[in-house]
Amino acid sequence: MANDVIAAVAHKTPPLDQRSIYLRRLVVRALEGGGRGHIGSSLSLIEIMRVLYDHVLRFRAAEPTWSGRDRCILSKGHGCLAQYVMLADKGFFPVDVLDGFCRYDSILGGHPEAAKIPGVEASTGALGHGLPIGMGRALALRMKGQSARVFVITGDGEINEGSVWEAALSCSKHRLSNLVVLIDYNKIQSAGATAEILDLEPLVDKWLSFGFATTEVDGHDVHALRQLLCRVPLDDDRPTAIICHTVKGKGIAFAENDADWHHKSSIKADVIAKMYAALGGR
Repeated sequence: MANDVIAAVAHKTPPLDQRSIYLRRLVVRALEGGGRGHIGSSLSLIEIMRVLYDHVLRFRAAEPTWSGRDRCILSKGHGCLAQYVMLADKGFFPVDVLDGFCRYDSILGGHPEAAKIPGVEASTGALGHGLPIGMGRALALRMKGQSARVFVITGDGEINEGSVWEAALSCSKHRLSNLVVLIDYNKIQSAGATAEILDLEPLVDKWLSFGFATTEVDGHDVHALRQLLCRVPLDDDRPTAIICHTVKGKGIAFAENDADWHHKSSIKADVIAKMYAALGGR
């Protein structure tokens, strides 16, 4: 069943446009600088993060802690390269900072750190923490009478964690319509297929049963994502859950749908060259 869904998403998704390719080249640039990183986990996120930062989130790059900003929490912190390239693209820090990714003197580590990186709302990496943090912040914003929203991006493997579902119960109890959770459902986690390790289906029904207004979308279809995210909340009295069907490693054919590309601890120059070639060059 999981393979059928992967094939369907790959078939229906529009070809990557130049902006999506450009952002993937920035990911490869960071990988080249660091010589390591979570590849497949970041590439499945690009369109989700792109639409959020291009069209949805309210923020001020020159004033990262502006009180009126929307909060974007990347709970699957290992996919941080997708967020780093967007923050660089939007001017939170210079693009050439990407070249120092994972180096000892860089602000950009293998997981995001809020105290070091402008625009990062929460330090994540230990899985299952983002939604509990987001729930607390959404509740605090409402108590303060602020209109800012909270967007939490989780991984499908990550939602094996019980803390996610405990937080979901609280989001529902408090009717946090200012909170949106997006699930990067690429159907492959670090050790293999999600369906084999701990099957999540029926995933829509799970989120509905936890009190979320829930829908699905092709997580690489920029137009569909924009239409959907620009009209959240889906229900003025409930939190929103959006299941984004994605492809792990999207955009680099030899890395797609391959758990071996979840993370690489060493990436040689010839592999970097192949990655650039897959994206049409540097």
